[in-house]
Amino acid sequence: MSEVEQHLKHPLRRLWRRHRTYRPKVVAAVTVTVVEKVADVMPELLIGAAVDVVVRGSDSFVADLLGVHDRFAQIGWIAAFNALVWIIESSTGYLGDVLWRNLAQQVEHDLRVEAYDHVQHLDVEWHEGGTVGSTLSVLNDDVNQLERFLDVGARTIIATTLNVVLVGAIFAASSWWLTLLAFAPIPVIVVGSLWFQRRLEPLYADVREKVGDLSGTLAANLGGLTTIKAFTAEDRETARVRDLSDRYRLANRRAIRSSAAFVPLIRMAILAGFTCTLLLGGWAVLDGTLEIGLYSVLVFMTQRLLWPLTDVGEVLDLYQRGMASTRRILALLDETPSVVQGSATTSAPPRGAVTLRAVRAGYGEAPDVLHGIDLEVPAGEVHAVVGATGAGKSTLLRLLLRFQDPRSGEVLLDGHDVRDLDWETLRGAIGYVAQDAFLFRGTVAENIAYGAPSATRAQIEEAAALAAAAGFVEALPDGYDTLVGERGQTLSGGQRQRLALARAILRDPALLVLDEATSAVDNETEQAIQRSLATVTRGRTTVMVAHRLSTVRSADRIWVLENGLVTEAGTHDELVAAGGAYAALWAVQTGAALLDPT
Repeated sequence: MSEVEQHLKHPLRRLWRRHRTYRPKVVAAVTVTVVEKVADVMPELLIGAAVDVVVRGSDSFVADLLGVHDRFAQIGWIAAFNALVWIIESSTGYLGDVLWRNLAQQVEHDLRVEAYDHVQHLDVEWHEGGTVGSTLSVLNDDVNQLERFLDVGARTIIATTLNVVLVGAIFAASSWWLTLLAFAPIPVIVVGSLWFQRRLEPLYADVREKVGDLSGTLAANLGGLTTIKAFTAEDRETARVRDLSDRYRLANRRAIRSSAAFVPLIRMAILAGFTCTLLLGGWAVLDGTLEIGLYSVLVFMTQRLLWPLTDVGEVLDLYQRGMASTRRILALLDETPSVVQGSATTSAPPRGAVTLRAVRAGYGEAPDVLHGIDLEVPAGEVHAVVGATGAGKSTLLRLLLRFQDPRSGEVLLDGHDVRDLDWETLRGAIGYVAQDAFLFRGTVAENIAYGAPSATRAQIEEAAALAAAAGFVEALPDGYDTLVGERGQTLSGGQRQRLALARAILRDPALLVLDEATSAVDNETEQAIQRSLATVTRGRTTVMVAHRLSTVRSADRIWVLENGLVTEAGTHDELVAAGGAYAALWAVQTGAALLDPT
C-alpha cells in the first residue's frame, strides 16, 4: 500500500481490516444496541396507545389489536407490555455496556501491545532520531483516546442513527407532512456536522502534536533531573514546560471553542422541528384530521428524534480526538525498519569469529563514518579497537550487533553475513556491555539474569563474582534481592557497569562485545575487572572498545582507528615500538609525554 493510499483510507476502516478478530464482537455489540434502541422507543408508542384507550375506549387501537374491549383490561395489557419492554431495554443496556466497554478495552490492550512490539523492532537509528516522549504519547494517550471513542462515541453514533431510522418509520406511517416538518432540521444538523468535522480535524491533529511535544519534554526532563539540578535550571525548565503546556491548552481551547459552538446550532434546529410538530399537529387534532393518541406519540417522538442529536457535539468531539489519535497510532505502525531480520540459522555452535570486509557505514544522509574497513578477529581471540572520539569505534560495534547495516561491504560472524542471520542466531551469540549501562526496575538478581532468565542463583552469583560485583552486591540491604531504581539510578555508574558485565557473562556468549566497559569505575575496580576478564575471555572471542589503553594492553591484537580508517594494528608492544598514533596516545595516558624534554 502506498503512502498516499494509506493516508486516504479512513482510520476506522483500516482498523477493521487490520483486526478481523474484533468483528464478531462488534457485530454482537451492534446487535444488542439495535435491540436496546427498539425497546427504547416503545414507551412513547405505549403512551400514545394509553391515551388512545382513555379517549376512544372500545374503539381504540389496542382493542382492535387484542380483541379486548374493557378499558381497564386494555390498560393492564399496556402496563404488562411496558414492563416487558423495560426489562428488555434494561437487560440489553447492561449487556451493551459490557460488550462495548470490553471491546474498547480489548482494542486498547491489543493496539498498545502491537504498537509497543512494533516500536521494539524499529531501527535503533529511528529511536535516536525521535523523542521518547512522543512515542510514549502514542502508546499511552493516543491509545486511550481511541478507547474513549469506542467506549462511548461509537455506541452513541449507532444509537442516534437507529433512533432517526426508527422514529422516521413511525412518523412516515403516521403523517407524511409531519414527517417532513419534524425531519426538516436534520439536514441542517448533518451539514453542520460535516462542516464542524472538517474544521475540527486539523484542530485535534494540532492537539495531538502539542501533547506529544509536552510528553517528550517531560520524559526528557525527568530523565535528566540531576543535570537540571546541577545547573540550577529548575526555573528555566519549569518555564519551558509551562510554555509547552500552555500551547497544548491553547490548542485544546481552539478545538473546544469550535466543538462547543455546535450544540447551540442543534438546539435551534430542535426548537424549529418540535414547534412545527406541536403547533401543526395540535391544529390537525382540533380539526379532527389526526387522532389525539397518535398526536401524543408524535409529540413525544419529535423530542425522541431530535433531542439525542444534542449529543452529536460531544460525540463529534470524541470522534475527532479518537481519529486524530488513531492516525498517529497507525502512522507509527506504518513505520518500517530498514534493518530486517534474516532467516538463516546455523547448526554448529557459534565460535564468534568476526570479519569486516571493505565496510563503509554512516548515519542517515551524513557522510561515511567508516571508510572501507577491513578487520579480522579469529575465534577465541581478544581484540581491541581504540582511537579518538569520533573515529568510528561505536559504529563498528553497532554493525556487529546489527543495530545498523553497512552502506557497502560485509560484516561476517563465523563466515556468515550477519544480514542473513535471524536475531536469535546473531544476537543470541553475543554478550554486550554498553558504555551507558542500562538496568531495569527490579532486583539485582533479575537484572543480572536478564539475558538468561532460567539461570540459577548460584550461576548469578558466579557471574557477579567474575564481574567484580559480588562484593558491593552482598553489602546491599537485601543482597541480590535488593530492588534497584528505574534505570538503576540508586547505584553508582561503576556498580551499574559491573552488573551489566555480569549480565553479559552469565549469558556465556561466543562473542563478548565491550563498549567502554570500565569507563565508569575507579582504578582499583578496573584492575579487579581486568583480572576477571582475563578469566572470562580465555578462549572466548572478545571485541572491546576502550579509551583507557591499560584495559586493552593484554589484547591479542589492537586496531587503531583514525577518521574511520584502520591506521595501525598489532599487539601493544608492537604498536608502542612503532611510534605511531597508538604510541603517542599511550605516552599521554601514562604520563611519558610529560617527561619528554622535547
